[in-house]
Amino acid sequence: MTTPPSADVMALPPDEAAGLSPRRLSLAEVNSSIAVPASGAGRFWLKLGAFAGPGYLVAVGYMDPGNWATDIAGGSAFGYTLLSVILISNMMAMVLQALSARLGIVSGMDLAQACRARYSRPVGLALWGLCELAIIACDLAEVIGTAIALQLLFGIPLVWGVILTAADVLLILLLQQYGFRKLEAFIVALLIIIAACFAVNLALAQPSLAAIAGGLIPTPEIVTNPAMLYIAIGILGATVMPHNLYLHSAIVQTRAYQRDDAGKKDAVRYATIDSTVALGLALFINASILILAAAAFHEAGRTDVAEIGQAYELLTPMLGVGIASTLFAVALLASGQNSAVTATLAGQIVMEGFLDIRLPPWLRRLVTRMLAIIPAVTVASLYGSSGTAQLLVLSQVILSLQLPFAVVPLVTFTSDRKLMGRFVSPFWLKTAAWVASTVIIALNLKLLWDFFIAG
Repeated sequence: MTTPPSADVMALPPDEAAGLSPRRLSLAEVNSSIAVPASGAGRFWLKLGAFAGPGYLVAVGYMDPGNWATDIAGGSAFGYTLLSVILISNMMAMVLQALSARLGIVSGMDLAQACRARYSRPVGLALWGLCELAIIACDLAEVIGTAIALQLLFGIPLVWGVILTAADVLLILLLQQYGFRKLEAFIVALLIIIAACFAVNLALAQPSLAAIAGGLIPTPEIVTNPAMLYIAIGILGATVMPHNLYLHSAIVQTRAYQRDDAGKKDAVRYATIDSTVALGLALFINASILILAAAAFHEAGRTDVAEIGQAYELLTPMLGVGIASTLFAVALLASGQNSAVTATLAGQIVMEGFLDIRLPPWLRRLVTRMLAIIPAVTVASLYGSSGTAQLLVLSQVILSLQLPFAVVPLVTFTSDRKLMGRFVSPFWLKTAAWVASTVIIALNLKLLWDFFIAG
């Protein structure tokens, strides 16, 4: 007699079921846990409100401390020129995150589960290893960013600040006790703090609107100048985050939408609106960091500001307002804490999806954080703030180099009519996704050529 699957297990699609064990629901403990109102006249805003949330968790990854390092370095060294990279990266992110949400809603699998189901075991393990490397690189940026914020605000030595970030595990445990909706509210509250801090500092910096508009237009120098390309790739890596593609495909399934075609159509629509609006906020914050660096430092002749600590120390004297530096550090601390929460979820999704192994979230988080703390403590002890700044930028380049291994499977799966049925990506969306993937891969190859072959 066959034993029925447990509540957190769901059979694979028929074309994938052969030879594979039953698959657990993605984030089983919160899957379908958030009610969605029924469709009807005048219900648009109610339904949009119910679906709002996952996009903001994803947006966190597009404004984490790694972005700060690359945006400050880019704005200081090259003024407003790299604003076009931020804009293009964000547009790519909107397309890719829409595909991620589509995959999760339609197939009932997150991206990690889809890779496990549709690729051979060796390929799946290789993709898992690369994704874990990306999560560690992301966590490294969060560790360093949070430690720098603690040093700037409270005078805690950098090494001790890095060690204190291990306490983030307790924050995750506390938030998880109150349900997924409360966790989303916490994330949104910190995002509002970050946006408000930068809005005030931008008003104080009074950047040139004409220069901002000019910076949104791409120039060939971005590709031909190796120094500029390195920062541009870092911005790309910090903006289109590979682990976010896994994260989004799972957390959209927390909504209790109807699992029929009509319900999936509605869910795809509202989830796409949610992520697009949220990434619009991420674009504002990312651009604000670079604009602030360009207006406060580049225009004053300080093209050498590449460290978060330097930016903090120089903001007050250059803007002439004492609160400018404090607002900058508060936003940095909020950014680090937000990223800690979403990286934990991404790590859980990746491990469960690829390996079908379930660890307690606190243990999974502690392992990932310790893998980030060890190199951060080593570099902070030996090289101080300058070494951690270089490590931040390097972590973002590592993320960018890993991107194709998440992007290509995502675009392939959502273009597969056998898997997606009537929800397969339309031609225009498929084209936009492959163009974005090609640009990402081409820029990475150019980076590798410049730094490993051409020397």
